Amino acid sequence: MSEQTAREGTAGTRRVVVVGAGMAGVQTAVALREQGFAGDVTVVGAEPHQPYDRPPLSKAVLLGKAEGSAFDLDFDSLGVDLRLGCEVLGVRPADHELDTETGPVPYDVLVLATGAEPVTLPGTEGVPGVHLLRTLDDAERLRPVLALQHDVVVVGAGWIGAEFATAAREAGCAVTVVEAADRPLAGVLPAVVAAPMAGWYADSGAELRTGARVERVEPGAVVLADGTRLPAGAVVVGVGARPATAWLAGSGIELGAFGEVVTDARLRASAPDVYAVGDCASFPSARYGERLLVHHWDNALQGPRTVAANILGETAVYDPVPYFWSEQFGRFVQYAGHHAAADRLVWRGDPQGPAWTVCWLREGRLVALLAVGRPRDLAQGRKLIEAGRAMDAEALADPGRPLKDATAA
Repeated sequence: MSEQTAREGTAGTRRVVVVGAGMAGVQTAVALREQGFAGDVTVVGAEPHQPYDRPPLSKAVLLGKAEGSAFDLDFDSLGVDLRLGCEVLGVRPADHELDTETGPVPYDVLVLATGAEPVTLPGTEGVPGVHLLRTLDDAERLRPVLALQHDVVVVGAGWIGAEFATAAREAGCAVTVVEAADRPLAGVLPAVVAAPMAGWYADSGAELRTGARVERVEPGAVVLADGTRLPAGAVVVGVGARPATAWLAGSGIELGAFGEVVTDARLRASAPDVYAVGDCASFPSARYGERLLVHHWDNALQGPRTVAANILGETAVYDPVPYFWSEQFGRFVQYAGHHAAADRLVWRGDPQGPAWTVCWLREGRLVALLAVGRPRDLAQGRKLIEAGRAMDAEALADPGRPLKDATAA
């Protein structure tokens, strides 16, 4: 069925199949119903668990403060056919059929929402005590590790590494974080911004080793390239994630440099009647003048509304101000925007203090900010980025002045 045919009626003959039962997949189903879609909606998920939210996995679920984080949704009342524990094997766009381990599933419109999967550390397959933290099962396997207060080595000082190290310290574990780069968050923040964060590890009682490459992982130990041997009752690998799209090989659907589904501004993939949303998709941003691949919760929440609108025949463009947050070492860190093309950086407050903000400008306009313990800066800054407002850099640098009052005359 062509997209033109799909627009011609909303009577319950059209079938939308969503692959992925995480935030992006579930929200696509919800958005379709909220926006009046009356056809069939099927959500296919590989995990056997009821669909759940991921952020609590590195916090409440990991520490045993919550048993799970299932979405509070009644899929039956929504009229959503939920097929869990069902692995998807491939798709044949010309036939409008999805291949699964239980047989083919026909669709009129297909939404790819398979998210991302963690990158593994070479040579650790089958080594006991090595963990990832992406799924509910991962969190449940790690919970007793924390309860027993093992010595823990975390490989990677990115967002997930910092959040896990925070939870492990709270549980009373001895924690060493090893990072191959010269600073935490090296892949996402400039050195001058990431530098103050390095001290947070020591403040919490965790040891951070930068410039430390892992040579190998053995049962009970991590051996670094310089010969250092770190005792490890458990090893948690947090070295990044990649789009979970290997199953699309041979489908003809265009994938990008990172394996993500390449979409247009309406989140349409290269094959007819196929959309992609969330961690598995990149989209062109007119706001930032480049293609963005955003691996964060808010993207998985916002994108489905655009997908649903387009399925229902509207012309909806997706060009958000990216946003995410992280709770680590007693600090609430928030980021909005995209700073890659910024030409000026402005500090608000002392980065050695408990609360500060960094603002990125491009040609005088706010394009991104990172706020530590300053949620009002984030809320106001996000609106200023959306509005494309020019800023007075001198006023912006005054942490006592509301960010919304630092616009240029």
